[in-house]
Amino acid sequence: MKFYISTAFLENAEIIEIAKVADDLGFEGMAIPDHVVNLETLTTPYPYTADGARRWQPFTDWLDPWVLVGAMSQATTRLKFVSTVYIPAMRDPYSAAKAVGTAACLSGGRVELGVGVGWCAEEFELLGQQFARRGSRTDEMLELMKALWQPGWTEFDGEFYRTPRLEMTPSPPRIPIYVGGLSDIALRRAARNDGWIGDLIGLDQAAASVNRIREIRAQRGLTMDDFTVITPLTDAFTADQFERAGAAGIDAVLTMPWAFYAGPQASLAAKIDGMQRFRRDLMPNS
Repeated sequence: MKFYISTAFLENAEIIEIAKVADDLGFEGMAIPDHVVNLETLTTPYPYTADGARRWQPFTDWLDPWVLVGAMSQATTRLKFVSTVYIPAMRDPYSAAKAVGTAACLSGGRVELGVGVGWCAEEFELLGQQFARRGSRTDEMLELMKALWQPGWTEFDGEFYRTPRLEMTPSPPRIPIYVGGLSDIALRRAARNDGWIGDLIGLDQAAASVNRIREIRAQRGLTMDDFTVITPLTDAFTADQFERAGAAGIDAVLTMPWAFYAGPQASLAAKIDGMQRFRRDLMPNS
């Protein structure tokens, strides 16, 4: 089992030091959420809580994921960086491709692009993008971005984006694309790409989602051999439980290791101590 550390709700000044420690201890990567703005009033309910309320308070820091990857990559040597999740359809595909590709170049190919289709209609409107058909636009954007990342000249003639002959340099190392979400549509989109990112769910639901993805990929003549599953788990706290998760097809767990020992509001020293203890207690073979 591999483990990614979430940067959500960390103090900005702590993130680079935590990344350096994670790199040294053998954690797989750092996971970076994406929020551009946080509107005070919304009519769109947040889809991942029972009451539709957001999980964060106003004035929570959300750093730009690709700027943050650029910084963390210069302080580490092997750690991977996954966005959990980035919303391409809120941007234009060229700026998004340039930002992600630049981070991949600066990190030496350690970027994993986790994407979602988005949920907040007001944020789409503010950023000048249509909320309707955002799933179809996301699919086309991903194809266009992959074309833009290839060396040489690119032309693209899609339903939403028509690209004259151009080049975007430098060409980054390969960037795997993982799709987040719990709906069947999200699982189908994930199955067409390189991986799936779950939300705060239990092991049984995660295993059921993996089985559904396996079924969809089999229908397309694809195996799970080159497919990556990353998810937080709300009911896995021991080595045996993480072993069960691995047997269920989960490749990596998204976690905050210090929460097991000192709670989410731990000091930086306590966070580092928690990471070291987690490494000793729950990653003995890493």
